[in-house]
Amino acid sequence: MSGGVDSSVAAHLLLDAGHDVVGVFMRHSDESSAVCKVDDQAASTSLPVLGGMASGRADHKQGCCTASDAADARRVATKMDIPFYALDLTDDFRRIVDYFVDDYLTGRTPNPCVRCNQWIKFGRLFDYADGIDAEFVATGHYARMEKAAGVNQLHRGLDSNKDQSYALFGIRRDRLDRMLLPVGGFEKPRIREIAEGLGLGVAGKKDSQEICFVTQGHHSDFVRARDPKRSANTDGEIVTTEGKVVGRHAGYEAFTVGQRKKLGVAMGEPYFVVRIEPDTRRVVIGRKESLERDGLTAGEANWLVDVGDVPQQVSVQIRYNGSPKPGTISIDPDSPDRFAVRFDQPELAVAPGQAAVVYDGTRVIGGGWIE
Repeated sequence: MSGGVDSSVAAHLLLDAGHDVVGVFMRHSDESSAVCKVDDQAASTSLPVLGGMASGRADHKQGCCTASDAADARRVATKMDIPFYALDLTDDFRRIVDYFVDDYLTGRTPNPCVRCNQWIKFGRLFDYADGIDAEFVATGHYARMEKAAGVNQLHRGLDSNKDQSYALFGIRRDRLDRMLLPVGGFEKPRIREIAEGLGLGVAGKKDSQEICFVTQGHHSDFVRARDPKRSANTDGEIVTTEGKVVGRHAGYEAFTVGQRKKLGVAMGEPYFVVRIEPDTRRVVIGRKESLERDGLTAGEANWLVDVGDVPQQVSVQIRYNGSPKPGTISIDPDSPDRFAVRFDQPELAVAPGQAAVVYDGTRVIGGGWIE
């Protein structure tokens, strides 16, 4: 329970379906913000009940896991009369932050939300569920679990504008039988209506859309503060795809493939980041057509089906807010954790470090990380 409308309504739907529900809030800490504080004196179990929390955030970004979110989650749990605990994942979340910083400093574009789902929300939460003999782990993600021929399958959410199945591809296959996604079969306006009708006090709450640990400024400011030694040597030239030097940048960690705004140079027409070269410290820019790619390769694959059952013709989504594009997939027979995709039509801004998620219709069948 994050304190948002989706997980709050998910808890209600589970109760309505007859489940015994335990609310869990994931708390973490970071030097850049004081959030999710807990009064450990109030703890009555090994996982402390939240208490004594301050409100607010270091800025106005709408993230998640803040102290005010925790207070909202606790109020909802109290109203529903369900147990509510804070799970201290400070050490686990540090892994997410380190991954985020390292990817930017190696010229990649990280996706911490996908990693968080893989390592924490559908990773560590299962450890806690096992510890209290809970049968299922449920969240407020907009994706659906469907059973066909006795097999639980992960599918896109009913609301195409809110679908979050992309962010769930990294879940272990053997955990699909224990996943519940109660809001995935609803459209977002209906979820807000349910919350309003229940008087939960979170019906109008904004969706979390920011990186929750980057509480102030640009992500590059966070990276530099987190690892000042490595980021001290990332400045360099801005060059065109033709090799012409057109400017300088203060650090390539401030750029991502496909970026158009805040390039720091005026070209007289739209230019985009085409690639980042950490070895030369160059940021290469070009016109939109320079972003076109016929395909991609990906590693660290996670398959939710038997590899032999992956169809040759699939759809592949390469960014969170994108849409799956048709293409042909080939999986390395000697190393099934790697695969290649050739798109039916060239795709723009294939960014190393982002997830490439593979669909068969609406079903998520796996994915990997773009190389």
